[in-house]
Amino acid sequence: MARRNKITVVGAGNVGATTAQWAAAKEIADVVLVDILEGVPQGKGLDLLETTPILGTDCRVVGSNGYDETSDSDLIIITAGLARRPGMSRTDLLQKNAEIVAGVVDQAAPRSPQAVLIVVSNPLDAMAYVAMKRSGFPRERVVGMAGILDTARYRSFIAMELGVSVEDVSALVLGGHGDSMVPLPRYTTVGGVPLIQWMDEKKIAAIVQRTRDGGIEIVNYLKTGSAYYAPSAAVAHMAEAILKDKKRVLPCSAFLQGEYGIRDVFIGVPVVLGAGGVERIVELRLDEAERAALLASAQAVRESIRHLTI
Repeated sequence: MARRNKITVVGAGNVGATTAQWAAAKEIADVVLVDILEGVPQGKGLDLLETTPILGTDCRVVGSNGYDETSDSDLIIITAGLARRPGMSRTDLLQKNAEIVAGVVDQAAPRSPQAVLIVVSNPLDAMAYVAMKRSGFPRERVVGMAGILDTARYRSFIAMELGVSVEDVSALVLGGHGDSMVPLPRYTTVGGVPLIQWMDEKKIAAIVQRTRDGGIEIVNYLKTGSAYYAPSAAVAHMAEAILKDKKRVLPCSAFLQGEYGIRDVFIGVPVVLGAGGVERIVELRLDEAERAALLASAQAVRESIRHLTI
């Protein structure tokens, strides 16, 4: 009997539970939902399992407060951590979430030593660094979810402004997941036509800024929570690319070792995502301004890592 793929999602809050929902709806894999709150992962897991007859998908979903159920997972998705609140920067979350992520990795990684780790907890790039250091996994098997979400926001805002389908907007957002992200208008097209032929530089700059503020815009609306539909959809997109070995070219947070002139930090760059995790890092030709912005973004991540005690 063929073995089915298995995903562990750590954190049964909005992002984690909705990630499990996308995975079940897409029939990507069986899902184990883990959380420290007693009854929450079990209840949400059972609720999700009961959607499968309606959706017509065959996958098992279970909830647990421990990690024994997670053994031999193909993917470990870490969403656990404190969410941002209005007025709170990602840096404010740094040390507390580092402790949470380290604790998760210490439990999950030894039980699934061949898994790929996808990190979602904020501050994203620093938490991916924590996960890699604590797990001892090679850099190919630790990846952060950032650029797919940031690019989706960027594409959405462009489509809204132009009154066109988001499907026809092709774009890339690089850099750290936060205020220092680097949208690339020069690599942005709408229906194959360069963005600069659709709108002037002032309008492009406004959309770039809204993309940088995309997360806090939603936090300010919600007051007591942060985005979860789009982040979880982005994670499921990555999970599908890895488990189906699709070799998708996607912007993700990867550990650079000389690429783009950057070393020893996780930063958002285009990668080829397949069964091996980050199978290749794609190096774009950047102009001076783009390269300077990416280097500044990497430096901001490096500064946050410097303050970590793990």
